[in-house]
Amino acid sequence: MEKINEDIDETGNDDLYEHFRFVADKGQQPLRVDKYLMNRVENATRNKIQKAAKDGNIYVNDVAVKSSHKVKGNDTVTVLFEHPPYEFLLVPEDIPIDIVYEDDEVLVVNKPAGMVVHPGHGNYSGTLINALTFHFENLPNNSSNRPGLVHRIDKDTSGLLVIAKTEEAMTHLSKQFFNKSTEREYVALVWGNMEEDTGTIEGHIGRHPKNRLQNTVFEGDDADEKGKPAVTHYKVLERFGYVTLVSCRLETGRTHQIRVHLKHKGHTLFNDERYGGEKILKGTSFSKYKQFVDNCFKLLPRQALHARTLGFEHPVTGKMHRFEMPIPEDMEQCLEKWRNYARHSIEE
Repeated sequence: MEKINEDIDETGNDDLYEHFRFVADKGQQPLRVDKYLMNRVENATRNKIQKAAKDGNIYVNDVAVKSSHKVKGNDTVTVLFEHPPYEFLLVPEDIPIDIVYEDDEVLVVNKPAGMVVHPGHGNYSGTLINALTFHFENLPNNSSNRPGLVHRIDKDTSGLLVIAKTEEAMTHLSKQFFNKSTEREYVALVWGNMEEDTGTIEGHIGRHPKNRLQNTVFEGDDADEKGKPAVTHYKVLERFGYVTLVSCRLETGRTHQIRVHLKHKGHTLFNDERYGGEKILKGTSFSKYKQFVDNCFKLLPRQALHARTLGFEHPVTGKMHRFEMPIPEDMEQCLEKWRNYARHSIEE
């Protein structure tokens, strides 16, 4: 099942543009088209989907349908809107950028949590790319036509990114990421007390068959067909009883890799709403504990993940550059609460 973005309308209506097309899995059980799309279109509200259906802009097998229409196996579901897909309408915006390092070839930035890296469905402005195109001219496009972008981190993950300022830098850096020669270390707070102090998680990562907004680990004979190989090395930094602070070093760079691998191991990221970490997964049933965790969630209203370390070979000088960005305040405040909680628990 693939999402495609095209600025064409295959129904012949010149005023509409195709934004999404999905082909339902062969074993898809009959499901209302509005519910089907809610699980697949990121940041889409049910009201928006139902309005699209009411306006005649949702098609199943090239026939306009109501929101109550049932999607079945192998059906093709298409969503049309009156404007071209916004990711093709990149508008430079005067947004401050936290620059850690800059020269003529590369730029290293510290992305705050909450900032989307590039425009996409539901996030057409306020992204890092909108900011970069305002502050820097003639950034080279990557293979997806995204200026300067060599790699990315999730919206609610904070931390370091390297940006290419020249075609040469784009090519050189992209090869380093492909060849796994860069250094990328993240710190994450996860639910549960991890058994081993160090370890490696290996597992093919691909789109979740039922929830298309999630990725998952595939194992067995068909893993190669359903996912791509992924390797995450981890080390425990601190233990707080019901949660653990870990360092993760990436050997590969799959979408949501750390979030998916750690969930697969039974240690979902703290307050990771997309993967179920916004619920209390470990701990007591006491109301006082529930209030404590809720207070932690308020301090850190996002998944507890920070891209702390980034290392790469400079595309011109060949010198190894390594940068480190301390854990941001929201995550540090949450960690301090857990330190105090663990300390008092031991004393009691």
